[in-house]
Amino acid sequence: MGYTSSMEKNRDTKGDGSGYDAGGSGYDAGGSGYDAGGSGYDADGSGYDAGGSGYDAGGSGYDAGGSGYDADGSGYDADGFGYDAGGSGYDADGADDTWADPTINAHISTRPQSFSTYIGQSHVVGNLKVYIEAARRREKPLDHTLFYGPPGLGKTTLANIIANEMGTTIRTTTGPTIEKQGDLAAILTNLNAGDVLFIDEIHRLHPSVEELLYPAMEDYRLDIIIGQGPAARTVTMDLPPFTLIGATTRAGMLTSPLRDRFGIIMRLEYYTHEELATIVLNAAQSSSSIATLDADAAIEIGSRSRGTPRIALRTLNRIRDFADVYNGGKITKSIAQEGMNRIGVDPIGLTTADVGYLRAMIEVYKGAPVGLETMASMLSEDRVTVEYVIEPYLIYLGFVHKTPRGRVATEQAYAHLGVPWTPSSSRS
Repeated sequence: MGYTSSMEKNRDTKGDGSGYDAGGSGYDAGGSGYDAGGSGYDADGSGYDAGGSGYDAGGSGYDAGGSGYDADGSGYDADGFGYDAGGSGYDADGADDTWADPTINAHISTRPQSFSTYIGQSHVVGNLKVYIEAARRREKPLDHTLFYGPPGLGKTTLANIIANEMGTTIRTTTGPTIEKQGDLAAILTNLNAGDVLFIDEIHRLHPSVEELLYPAMEDYRLDIIIGQGPAARTVTMDLPPFTLIGATTRAGMLTSPLRDRFGIIMRLEYYTHEELATIVLNAAQSSSSIATLDADAAIEIGSRSRGTPRIALRTLNRIRDFADVYNGGKITKSIAQEGMNRIGVDPIGLTTADVGYLRAMIEVYKGAPVGLETMASMLSEDRVTVEYVIEPYLIYLGFVHKTPRGRVATEQAYAHLGVPWTPSSSRS
């Protein structure tokens, strides 16, 4: 994907000048610029062509034999680990190659392909339909869009639906995998007009990579700095109009400059029990491995799935196992209840870790405020697990309050565990 051809127009016809021609210090052969024998952008140079350290064959950049983005490189082409044939990415056949893994297809999963089959998030879907229709009428790409909210609520699914509704292609990647500016440059320069670029976990982008996104998002322009010190140059490349869709579970970790460049920012909320039951029923109907699924069983699974479709589908996979062994593949309410009790999920979706957290606060510390480090030690968990895995859903249910003195169990938590509560039980 070298840039040599785009530089040909800059060559002079002089033969011995110091500017853009051979023998000079500029942009042609023998010089330090853009051509052969120089330190610039052509053969034997350090730039964009063969034998150099740049973006072409034999270099460390974007072409064959290099460490970049082409054949035999470590980047985005054949034999690499990136986005092309033989790699782990996104080449021939379009979508993310990891989804072609037959072991993944063995699990029950129904990813809607249009808004008509998407369940839940009605406020988000309704507004997106308006934005997409307006973009179609203007014949422009959809504004850059940011989805944020707890994991498993459908951010990736919505990104794919947007691409389908816009009639374009989606390119998918994640923030941690884009390690340097060259990685992002290769992705952006391979986009076509109107394409959707979806970056999951966008809050984990490296700062230098994030800064490269700014002109790309605002002006559809890519500014690449070539070289170091006094010889450094900026190469500007025009990009086709595209839509960037970012997804994050931690919107607060996004920098203000990046967040403010998104024209559409939407938060995804937890699903209702009825919405989750519908998702579970649809998944069961599309799976040949489930004989039957009763509506009562679907409601039971939905009510224990913490408002999250990903958890509902994961639970359905496990209940299917119990149904296969004990009931000929038929999932009834009793089978669903038995299965979820055995995997440690109570009637409102609390796990054994959640219940242990509440019991420690109520029975051990008698309702007194408890610090995060203390709770982590008590549960033999690290503080990150307690703060970001256990506590969010308990706080959402209103079972735990955060106070300046520590965490406090509420009256609802006492009632759920069947422990008598008095106002003095929760001393804050």
